[in-house]
Amino acid sequence: MASTAERIRQLVSENIEVDGKALDVPEDLNLSLSDAGVPSTDIVALGKLIAQDFNVTFTLDDCATFSDLSKVAAFIDSKSA
Repeated sequence: MASTAERIRQLVSENIEVDGKALDVPEDLNLSLSDAGVPSTDIVALGKLIAQDFNVTFTLDDCATFSDLSKVAAFIDSKSA
């Protein structure tokens, strides 16, 4: 079974493009999607996909703390612990 980080990297690579190219996500997930040029509508769609895939719910307050993908992975891991 893939780790949380691996699965998030896979979801991003399968669903997010910037200028027609797949987004290169570092192993440590230290990447801000908005800083990488991903439109907010795509970020919201990815958030819904991640929530569904991991069976978690994100509140608006939760989302405000997600400065990069590593924070999303830490949140998911904390919910499954």
